[in-house]
Amino acid sequence: MEESSVRDAETASEAGGEDALVGNVNKLVMSPPGCSGAPRKGHLVFDACFESGNLGRVDYISEFEFDLFVRPDTCNPRFRVWFNFTVENVCETQRVIFNVVNFSKTKSLYRDGMAPVVKSTSRPKWQRLPAKNVYYYRCPDHRRNYVMSFAFCFDREDDVYQFAYCYPYTYSRLQHYLASLERRNLPYLQRELLGLSVQQRRLDLLTITNSERGKKLVFLTARVHPGESPASFICQGVIDFLVSQHPVARILRDHVIFKIVPMLNPDGVYLGNYRCSLMGFDLNRHWQDPSPWAHPTLHAVKQLIVQMNQDPRVSLEFYIDVHAHSTMLNGFMYGNVFEEEERVQRQAVFPRLLCQNAADFSFSSTSFNRDVVKAGTGRRFLGGLLDDTSYCYTLEVSFYSYMTAGSTAPVPYTEETYMRLGRNVARTFLDYYKLNSLVQDSVPSKCRSAWQPDVGAAVLTSP
Repeated sequence: MEESSVRDAETASEAGGEDALVGNVNKLVMSPPGCSGAPRKGHLVFDACFESGNLGRVDYISEFEFDLFVRPDTCNPRFRVWFNFTVENVCETQRVIFNVVNFSKTKSLYRDGMAPVVKSTSRPKWQRLPAKNVYYYRCPDHRRNYVMSFAFCFDREDDVYQFAYCYPYTYSRLQHYLASLERRNLPYLQRELLGLSVQQRRLDLLTITNSERGKKLVFLTARVHPGESPASFICQGVIDFLVSQHPVARILRDHVIFKIVPMLNPDGVYLGNYRCSLMGFDLNRHWQDPSPWAHPTLHAVKQLIVQMNQDPRVSLEFYIDVHAHSTMLNGFMYGNVFEEEERVQRQAVFPRLLCQNAADFSFSSTSFNRDVVKAGTGRRFLGGLLDDTSYCYTLEVSFYSYMTAGSTAPVPYTEETYMRLGRNVARTFLDYYKLNSLVQDSVPSKCRSAWQPDVGAAVLTSP
């Protein structure tokens, strides 16, 4: 496998670009030119042959500097953003510069202070690198493409270090999480196998409610774009809150049906793609006519939504598709454009309420559009399919950070603050459906502070 990685790199160079990269590096030893024999300590070993891994090629520039090439999405060379790789065989105090040289996007939050995340064997909690160690610039050595360089000092010889574009949330992590929920045997939680992906991975559907009779229905999906891992943390935040014994969650389960598909593109997530499925499709452009063999997960979800929409007993009022954004700060929403002013105003109610409940959600960044290029998205297609009592949104969250009222500097997101936004999304349905009085009646006044919205901002310190 190591030989094939080297061969792929040579082919890419001969082809004049990184588009020829087809696989991840596998325990690739970067020894100095002319060095033979067993690798010595400090000859870095790169690997991305693991779940959600992505690194297609490494070029040795000097003992202190390496050029890194993102592997394009499978069957689609256009998308090169997500990276996730390990480095081992380091020396203590060894200093390096890694240059990620082939991003497919020019606009990036790296211009605004974003930094990659890192963890190591002895420190398994992800941390962002200090922004002062990260540089984003046009590089004349790489056809004036934008390059992201970051400096790093290894400090423990026996550690394996892992670097990623953002906090990974893998398919296996989701499966372990859902299995742990199932083991709790909660009477108001049902897990179903809605279908299988091309590579036979599970498409899970969760239903959370006390009874499915005569209620409003909220449908939520995430990870149609596999590299947008913050969407999974938001989705888990929603689920954790809705299955909890929180007074607000209990009231919501009594009055609303929540159906959640946590991972629409499990193959893409597993493979370490940024935007596409195994076969190279951007699934969020195929809602109008998904193929049961090429887009089976999308086909299954669309069939279910169409079926529910045709059932007079079902009142499908919300569809929310969760994404992450590579150039904007905060959480925000995209909605659709309508001719009727009253419907326009009603569509703005939920984002306005969410803005009141979540300090990191921005109503000023929320917009409503009918862009032609968005025609095949879930929000646009289902917005045209469902009746005028239903609202379809894309919920976006920054890959990097958020600004709060009165703050002077952006606050980097953590796994926990992404989940907090999910909890606040769930809570907001209480306000939307005007169920607050039911909670007031069911909770003693001295306990009410325990269920106030999470509007506080947790500041992440630099590692």
